[in-house]
Amino acid sequence: MAVRLGIMGGTFDPIHNVHLLKASEAAYRLGLDEVLFVPAGRPWQKDLLRVSGAEERYVMTRLAVAADPRFSVSRMEVDRAGPTYAVDTLRELRRLHGPCVQLFFIAGADVLASIATWREARSLGELAHFVFCSRPGYELGGSSLLGRERVTLLHVPVWEISSTVIRQRVSRVQSIRYLVPDPVVDYITERGLYRE
Repeated sequence: MAVRLGIMGGTFDPIHNVHLLKASEAAYRLGLDEVLFVPAGRPWQKDLLRVSGAEERYVMTRLAVAADPRFSVSRMEVDRAGPTYAVDTLRELRRLHGPCVQLFFIAGADVLASIATWREARSLGELAHFVFCSRPGYELGGSSLLGRERVTLLHVPVWEISSTVIRQRVSRVQSIRYLVPDPVVDYITERGLYRE
């Protein structure tokens, strides 16, 4: 029987409760056996001068998912040299797991607006089924680029939480408790992350 593996990629700077909610909803609704969180090593579409180190983002992700046995974290992109691309990660996961795995790439509706700019975008639909979750301010629509049969749209109850808002709140010395898991709040405080 094929393993149904969800992949939740992202910068996770920091990871927050909406990331976890989307992964949980996708796992439940699509019958996923596991959701693998893959923090980006060098996210090629981000200003690297403003992104926390890959190791810190990896540790925060590990802390955030530790309480859910369905979730795990991969160092795959953190340890990869150079910019990290989803197509390389999906190919590596296919190689590692073989033909008995079904890959489900979980992303927010905001990705729909930019997926055509991703490296080898037309190949992505051949490597994984894409699951786009609702996000405030973005339309949840299909992607003809990936092929309609390779896309699932999930309406997930979400709050106005984003990594940007969390970083801003920390820099203004405002509480982020209940926006991110408690171990991540503690890690950010101990390390002094996102302070101006």
